[in-house]
Amino acid sequence: MRTWLAESRGRPADPLFPGPRGMALTRDAVAFFVSKYAAAASERCPSLTNKKISPHVLRHTCAMQLLQAGVDTSVIALWLGHESIETTQIYLHADLALKERALARTAPPDTVPGRYHAPDALLVFLEGL
Repeated sequence: MRTWLAESRGRPADPLFPGPRGMALTRDAVAFFVSKYAAAASERCPSLTNKKISPHVLRHTCAMQLLQAGVDTSVIALWLGHESIETTQIYLHADLALKERALARTAPPDTVPGRYHAPDALLVFLEGL
């Protein structure tokens, strides 16, 4: 990516991947290129042949990878450009591994809950507010 940016020598406001006239690629153009190169990739990787690969699928996959890496949903919402985190919640779904990690962080059912004791430094800080 750095090489591409260095060679293009564009201004920060220029499109990252310009079309033939120097303007940003349209959604249809992006979809065309994704489809074209997915078809080419399927020749070397036959398991891709029956997969539906589109810009939306790539976007969703990116969001799920961020979620599985532990990135907060609000950060993913910003990454995707969503105005509302509720939109992001619809977009994401927790897979089984993610659910297992969440369960592993909970206390066992026979655990007696304890009372939280804040450190002295925290109490001093809070009293100073």
